[in-house]
Order: sequence, then C-alpha cells, then structure tokens
Amino acid sequence: MAELVAKKNAGTFSEEKNKGKYLNYINGEWVESSSGKFVPVFNPANGEVLGEVTQSTEEDVNRAVKAAKVAQKSWRLVPAPERAEFLYKVAGLLKDRKEQIARVLTSEMGKVIDEARGEVQEAIDMAFYMAGEGRRLFGDTVPSELRNKFAMSVRVPIGIAGLITPWNFPIAIASWKSLPALVAGNAVVWKPATETPAVAQEFVRIYEEAGLPKGLINLVHGSGSVVGNAMVDHPDIDLISFTGSNEVGKQINERAGALLKRTSLEMGGKNAVTVLEDADLDLAVDGILWSAFGTSGQRCTATSRIIVHDKVKEALERKLVDRIGELTLGNGLDETVKVGPVINRSALKQIDEYVQIGKDEGAKLLAGGYIVTENGLDRGNFYAPTIFTNVTSDMRIAKEEIFGPVVSIISVSSLEEAIKVNNDVEFGLSSAIFTADVNRAFQAMRDLDTGIVYVNAGTTGAEIHLPFGGTKGTGNGHRDSGEASLDVYTEWKSIYVDYSGKLQRAQIDNY
Repeated sequence: MAELVAKKNAGTFSEEKNKGKYLNYINGEWVESSSGKFVPVFNPANGEVLGEVTQSTEEDVNRAVKAAKVAQKSWRLVPAPERAEFLYKVAGLLKDRKEQIARVLTSEMGKVIDEARGEVQEAIDMAFYMAGEGRRLFGDTVPSELRNKFAMSVRVPIGIAGLITPWNFPIAIASWKSLPALVAGNAVVWKPATETPAVAQEFVRIYEEAGLPKGLINLVHGSGSVVGNAMVDHPDIDLISFTGSNEVGKQINERAGALLKRTSLEMGGKNAVTVLEDADLDLAVDGILWSAFGTSGQRCTATSRIIVHDKVKEALERKLVDRIGELTLGNGLDETVKVGPVINRSALKQIDEYVQIGKDEGAKLLAGGYIVTENGLDRGNFYAPTIFTNVTSDMRIAKEEIFGPVVSIISVSSLEEAIKVNNDVEFGLSSAIFTADVNRAFQAMRDLDTGIVYVNAGTTGAEIHLPFGGTKGTGNGHRDSGEASLDVYTEWKSIYVDYSGKLQRAQIDNY
C-alpha cells in the first residue's frame, strides 16, 4: 500500500507561529481559513481567553471534500483489518494522553475533571472497539433458493461522511462518529463546535501521529450557518451525522432529504427518573444528583424530570435538598469541585429564563434558581443546581429541554401513571426507574418509550458497545456507538454467484 503511506507532517504545524490559534486540517496540512478571520475561545469557568479559532468558508469545505474524495478512493480498497491497525494506534495514543486531553477539555468546556477523564476514556474504548470491528464488519451468507447458486450480503463504505459535533462531549461524540466511519472505509470532513476547538485539534493530531493517510480526516472550523450548510449541500458528501439541537437537526434533515442524502440525527432529550414507593431512596438520590447535575445538566441524557410515587415524594424531596447543598461549584480543574460552569452567557440566560417560566407556571422552588456570583464565580457561567416541585406534566419546564442544572418533580400514584407521564413528551432518549420489584422493572423496560432504559441507575452512563440514540423527536432512527453505528456508515450490497452454468430465474424456475 505504498500509495497510502502517510506523509510525515513535521513542520506543518508550528507551535510558536500558531500559538493560541486553532486551525483547519485539510489534506494533511494545518491551515488557516481562506477568510483569514478568527474568533476568541473562552474558558467558561473564568472568562479567560484560551485562544482563537479560524472561521471557515464554503471554499474551505470544498477543499476538504476534494481531499477526502481522492483519499477515499484508495482507502476503500485497503482491507478492513489493515484500516483497523490505524485505529489501534489512535487508541494507544489517546490512552497515553488521557490526562492531557482531559485537562484541555475541562478548560474549554467546563465539565469537572473526573467527567473529562471519563469522556476521554470513552474515546479510548471506542477506538479499541471499532478497531476490533475491522476483523468483523459482518455481512450474511444465506442459502439460495436455486441449486448451484451462492447468496451473500456485504457492507461497503458510503464515501465521504460529514460529521457535525457539539461542545458538550467534544471528543466522545467525535469518536462515536469518526472511528466507525474510517474503519468502514470512508473519509471524513468534521465540523466541531466553535466552543471546543482545542479538543478537536488534539484528536486530529492523534490521527495524524497514528499515520492516517492524508485526506482521510479533515477538520473544518466555523459556524453552522456557513460550514454546516456547505457540508449538507455539498454533492460529494454522502451522509451527514449530526448531534445537536432539534431545531438545527430538522433543518439539516430537510436540506439533506431534498438531496436524497443519508442523515443520522441525535438531538434532544427530556429524560425522567421514576422513583416508586419501594425504591431505595438513598440510591435514587445518588442517581438523580449525578444525572441531573453532572456536566451541569448539559447532557442530552441528563435527568430533567423526577417522576415520584406520592407515598415517598416528601421523603425523596428532603433527601435531595439535604444532599444538593454538598455540591460545590467552581473551576472543574479543582478536584474538589462537583459542578462546573455552563458553556456560555447565552446558555446561562436561557436557563434562568426557564426558571422564571417555572415560577410563573406555579411550580415551587426547593433549591437553587439563580445565577451564582459569589466567591469569584461571577467571572464564569455558573447556575445553582435547581429543583422544582409541584410540577405538572403539562408545564413547559416539564416538556421542553432546558439543557442546564434544573430538575422538576412530578408526583404520580402508580407505575402506569409514571410510564404515561414519562412518555408524554416529544423526546425519547433515556429513562430510568428505581424499584425493588422485578415484575414492575420488566414492565417499565417494555413500556418506557425511550432508546435507553436504566433500572436502579440514573439516566446517564451509556457504554460504547451498545447503540446510543432515541425515539420520537430525539432522532431519526439511526444510532451512534456499538455495532449499530456501522449501519450509518455503510451500504448493504447483496451478491449472487450462480455456478450452475445455465440461466436460472429466481421465483420462476424453482417453482
């Protein structure tokens, strides 16, 4: 595979020259956008400027796609186990640099350092897992209905995968998308979130150091309105894999659908923990606090509703209020901090507006409900972990995704009512139930209309070897992660080999 030996890029990224600048990576070279424009990147914990990121144009997207198209023509012919060897190298490099990348992640996204380490570990796990798929990529062999005829199906790459990823899991979600795309034989054009370019740069540098042939992964920074739209509209990008808001996802689906382009959409969630009267309340509180306030509630799987049996509602509320006071806020690089900042001032404002909506709707605040400014936190974007009670399922705070550290308590009188409330939202990503009754647990597993269900755990904690995604407004039926993610990045090809030496007509000559 002489033509696929990666060019050594020594000197293409000068640390001194480009210090504090986050550049595009196109056809194996680190380059500024043709626009020449940069925007600042901020640490959400203290407002510090971390650097500036290039803002790309449609011309930059076109260059990236051109490089990807050339590279993919050769890459698709490389045996999948050979492609997988690059992924094993990526996994090893991620493992070696886990702490370094975690600290970069916390600095630009804000999540506490333990969570950042966990996110990098998720990328490590995904790299090893998808490398293993290089020796699988299973198709099917089936018996033909005709004599002396062989029938099988195989997976083939689609071509160029356009990846659009969010800031809340800047390396985990990028790994969910780029690794299966590459092992399946595709090339990648990736637009990360503008808020988290440093993590994207670290990830691409690892691909580069692993020796991935040039043109197979291309990083293009910029806005969704320019770069994202150019990717969706480009005739040579064969699929778009997007994680983000429902509003943007629907727009992508409309634009891409008109071009008969495949889309994989993972969007919002309004996830609920159900606590029945026989639940271990201390365990339920542990699960709720972690799922509601981990990542400051900025997860699509975050718990934003607690559906509790009225017999234990008051007891659960007391325990939650007692425990929420233990959640320390601050810079996530401090090992003692439990809750970091939200991503930016706009998010802070939106969360506070939802809290005011909850008050206006008649919900009662049990804790939080304000922007935190004391102890020097005014320089960052901190919102107090917030709990509402006396919430009804028709309130906006019980229906709409807030994407912040706000949770609403809704009381019910039965499992059946709890399931109805759980399902009465437009999203269907994750749900959880706490109960000691195995029969009711299995009923919930069957009837909760979500792509992920947890029993006696919170709504977060997906593992990479299972499909990730949801029902209803959460997505469009595709899944990230696990073997199911390969369906996004491959086409099925059915193959028939007739060695009878004569024309045989299926459904005719055999009946």
